[in-house]
Amino acid sequence: MKLIGISAFHPDAAAAAVADGRFVAGVEEERFRRVKHWAGFPERAVRWCCDELGGEAGSLAGVAVARQPRAYLARKAWLALTHPRSLPRAAGRARNLGQVAGVGEQAARALGLASAPRVFAVEHHLAHLASAFYCSPFEEAACLSVDGFGDFVSVMIARGRGNRLEVLDRVHFPHSLGLFYAAMTQFLGFPHFGDEYKVMGLAAYGEPAFVEPVGRIVPARPDGTFALDLAYFRHLSEGVDFHWGEDGVPHQGALFTPKLAGLLGPPRDPREEVGQRHRDLAASMQRVYEERFFALVRRALERTGSRNLALAGGCGLNSLANGRLFDQTDVAEVFIQAAAGDAGTSLGAALYAHHDILGNPRNGWVMEHASWGPEYGEAEIRRAIGERIAGSGGRDGRYGEIEVRTAADEEALCAETAAAIARGEVVGWYQGRSEWGPRALGNRSIVCDPRRPDMKDLLNRKIKRRESFRPFAPSVLEELTAEWFTIAYPDPFMLKVYPIRPEKRPQVPAVTHVDGTGRLQTVSERANPRYWRLISAFARETGVPMVLNTSFNENEPIVNTPAEALDCFLRTRMDRLVMGEIALVRSDS
Repeated sequence: MKLIGISAFHPDAAAAAVADGRFVAGVEEERFRRVKHWAGFPERAVRWCCDELGGEAGSLAGVAVARQPRAYLARKAWLALTHPRSLPRAAGRARNLGQVAGVGEQAARALGLASAPRVFAVEHHLAHLASAFYCSPFEEAACLSVDGFGDFVSVMIARGRGNRLEVLDRVHFPHSLGLFYAAMTQFLGFPHFGDEYKVMGLAAYGEPAFVEPVGRIVPARPDGTFALDLAYFRHLSEGVDFHWGEDGVPHQGALFTPKLAGLLGPPRDPREEVGQRHRDLAASMQRVYEERFFALVRRALERTGSRNLALAGGCGLNSLANGRLFDQTDVAEVFIQAAAGDAGTSLGAALYAHHDILGNPRNGWVMEHASWGPEYGEAEIRRAIGERIAGSGGRDGRYGEIEVRTAADEEALCAETAAAIARGEVVGWYQGRSEWGPRALGNRSIVCDPRRPDMKDLLNRKIKRRESFRPFAPSVLEELTAEWFTIAYPDPFMLKVYPIRPEKRPQVPAVTHVDGTGRLQTVSERANPRYWRLISAFARETGVPMVLNTSFNENEPIVNTPAEALDCFLRTRMDRLVMGEIALVRSDS
């Protein structure tokens, strides 16, 4: 049975292909459109996923969309009637839901079908929960989804058992931890959609001096849930402009009211230098968020009687909170799939349709890696080299400042690249299938030496051009994690921040954040053999079983094609680009 899952008409639009309950392929539309967080119908992603399934498009059992327009109609009507100022926003939401209702026809056009395939409408948070539980190794688990909101819900708790999800609890719009975090992100002068990760990096530089006033914005409830003090937020009283143009770029209006400035002082202008007050506000916001989040986790564990946690939703990308789950709750095992945010609902919608709607049993499949996106072989790589390196024709040789060379074998490739990293080179590492989700995990990565204290500044000067307070992540050999981190729990998807052992921090200053932590990615030979061999070669060279890993991009979506990788390499000051077995080396490297 073949299904296409779709997340559409929302930032991070994506498609996923599922065959007999197994994930086959998935990609965010932004990788093709080259627009961060692209919103709309993911036409190119849908076509690519269908191609990856094989066979005729007409053989699809259907498409599953991660929205349910009919959910909570009575609540929506009551809210619109009791809050007349929200009617324009409600009308806009109705138009969006009309688009969702036409997904079948749009999928048919994208796939060249004469008629629309069967459409399974899956409630947004059920899609989130399914993406976590049905990708996990758990036969039973507490399932928790937390985000801004979708289909009028911001939190959903369910019991996952076998091939069923049983919803136990919800937090409905207008109350939302995700909106709280987004509003405070705007207040701190980071206005763009998806800027929350910047605040997480900034929080480590501050003290939680504003916990008490920030806590008033989102008061806790005795049952483990929370509420927003809506006087500080605009999304109900006035509505919030949220739209995207023909370019697909999402734009979100101001979420907070002037009353927030009365409580916390003036908001930061985006052009204003980040000061200590802003750092302290970030630390305070993160602290309050974690308190409310951990209370939700405890409630989920209590309601289900399980110590396994399957976590999803945009808030599932808060790696600081995720890293403290074991310390702050009774969780024994945690699973968060690589695309925990809204892109992942495309996969969740397809899995929910397969299991809960169509009644198919699980087959033991577990998501162990994130390599589910497009792959380009040697022919495409050499074609791109021929088009961009004058006179090369895609062949090995020296062409001006660029030398093109092909490794004799994988061992030589990894040894030579590891030696280059140890010499201080900045290396673009482009291998196999692209990653599913927002993290580069060793297939579309820039890798560097974590031992160099100046590497953060070097990367920002040469390539990334981003805020100095944002950390870079370590990729460490899974089997040696315990020697370098205080917690050895594996995380192949870089979704948890853990303390680096104090005695090891001086050895890896480039990946040690100001608070002594690192956003960990564990790398196993089983899940990503070539990346594991590269890090192993670096360990033999230096005694350090990790590399600095950051996404292969420059203020754009992560590179997808060989041509995009080459373009990024050529317009930046990267020293080396390794695509498959082929390396391009600048002569001054």
